[in-house]
Amino acid sequence: MKIGGIMGRGESEFAAELAAVRPALSAAYAAAVPGARAAVLGRLWRSLLHEPLPGIATSLGHTAQHGCPPPEGSEVVLADGRRLRGPERRPHDLGEVPVLWLDGTPYREPAALLAALGLPGSARLTADLANSVASLALSRANARADRRHTPEDHEQDVVDGHPYHPCCRNRPGVSVAEQLAYMPEHRPVVALDLVAVPAADCLVSGPWPDALTDGDRLLLPVHPWQSEHVLPDLGVRPYRKGAIPARPLMSVRTLAPLDGGPHLKTAFTTRMTSAVRDISPGSIRDCVPLSDLLAELSRRAGGPRVIRYLAGAAATAKGEFSADLAVMLREPTRAFAGNSADVLPVAAVTPGAVDDPAAWLAAFARLALPAALRLLAAGAALEAHGQNLLVLLDGRGRPARLAYRDLADVRLSPARLARHGVEVPPVAARLLHDDPGVLHAKLYGSLVGTTFGGLVAGFSGGDRDAEAGLWRIVRDAAREAFDGLPCHPDVRADREALFAPYLMVKAHLLAQLDCTPPGDNWIKLPNPLFASL
Repeated sequence: MKIGGIMGRGESEFAAELAAVRPALSAAYAAAVPGARAAVLGRLWRSLLHEPLPGIATSLGHTAQHGCPPPEGSEVVLADGRRLRGPERRPHDLGEVPVLWLDGTPYREPAALLAALGLPGSARLTADLANSVASLALSRANARADRRHTPEDHEQDVVDGHPYHPCCRNRPGVSVAEQLAYMPEHRPVVALDLVAVPAADCLVSGPWPDALTDGDRLLLPVHPWQSEHVLPDLGVRPYRKGAIPARPLMSVRTLAPLDGGPHLKTAFTTRMTSAVRDISPGSIRDCVPLSDLLAELSRRAGGPRVIRYLAGAAATAKGEFSADLAVMLREPTRAFAGNSADVLPVAAVTPGAVDDPAAWLAAFARLALPAALRLLAAGAALEAHGQNLLVLLDGRGRPARLAYRDLADVRLSPARLARHGVEVPPVAARLLHDDPGVLHAKLYGSLVGTTFGGLVAGFSGGDRDAEAGLWRIVRDAAREAFDGLPCHPDVRADREALFAPYLMVKAHLLAQLDCTPPGDNWIKLPNPLFASL
């Protein structure tokens, strides 16, 4: 890649494909490239500053992991002595960074910068960053306002993806034409295929619907990308192509059928953002009993409406249940919202759509914090980031009710559940943890580190005084929520952790290095609720 106005490899490949399949978008794509670079570079700079990455000798992230207050600063010192400089970037800050300076040399392309840094295990990640920039530019080039105001429209309004992840729009193996045809921000209708498989050879959870049954065979909805790229290697062909027209939601591989039936979570076996989007047999086994448990716990605790999985199935391929040929059926959004169109993922909330940010945030905090903390005390830690949390707005556009969806990343405490007279359901061992640190990281890292962090940063617009005031609103709501809970050792531990100097949050860049063990990687970041005391 070259520095300056020349397109990098990922960008130029996208430009060439776009010229062939949608030439009318070419000019808009070229215009969107600089902003997409700056958006990804801003996310990359956050990770370089705040994550303890190999190949870096001194940074805010390295300092924080040793338990001392991180200094104010905007410099990273590499192990070989080179220095990378840029603007101040707190962990929850949003916004673009047009340029970073490595020993006086300007870098505007994230992939070019990462290649120049030479961090151990970063070769694949360098290609992912290039893909993220190119795909983000395509998303922005084709973004358009759609004022139909259905729940699906709100889902598809999210153009930029994860607010803090450098690979926010990474979609390797998905061509330009396929992105235009399948990705939610391009507002397509996707026609899902059906695969017919013997029921006796399937792993099934929950009551499978008659409408997806043909005699002794189950008809599994399959994403057309999966049919094209994955099923041939499994020796499987669709029984019927284009059978279910549906609109893709934020997660890409979950779709809302146009007929209003259950949402369909399909396998889409490539890395998007950072994870491979298949559906493990374990998730199929867990989906219904986990839904039942969380729905009952939330009902008891006055928590959010749990959007339940109704059924799931995985077919056999090459002698075993296949994560590449599986699907889950989830309650549609309208099961929570009725006929209201004013229900949206919290990630879709934009500052421009909120007339009074402080009032909006206060209403949301008074809903989200008591609900999440009561569930935590009862034994369930939600991964409450902006894609999983849905908010129903009242007539003034303020939060009135909450729902929670996508249950596979919750953590359950058998000991806490037992203290509340609840038996642990038959779910995968990976979901079960009694360690309070694991429970706190799961809930606080997502709810405070991502959801509230993104809202506060977006609403304050970089004004540090306004930002501090918004964090005080969140802090006060958290205190009130704890005051309403019984004085129990679990609750005291939860309270201490929420107001501690540091929070454990997911590392986004570290987790993508080839030398990092698989699974969640947790790091310490300064806790804005502690800073606001």
